[in-house]
Amino acid sequence: MQVKCVLCDKIESLDDDCPEAKRLRNRRINMYICADCYHRIEKRTNERHQTGNFHLYKEKKSNDLI
Repeated sequence: MQVKCVLCDKIESLDDDCPEAKRLRNRRINMYICADCYHRIEKRTNERHQTGNFHLYKEKKSNDLI
């Protein structure tokens, strides 16, 4: 299966039986990101975490069970 990275437009091939290929085939909303882009994002995110100014806001859950 050929896939295209959504960030850098690099085309790679995945084995048809691997879990990632099956996920992309069955749920078309999922996007493929190549390993290079994934590691670049991970590195920059970790750098932002270390600055102390990075906050992850969790969704507030409401208990409106009536």
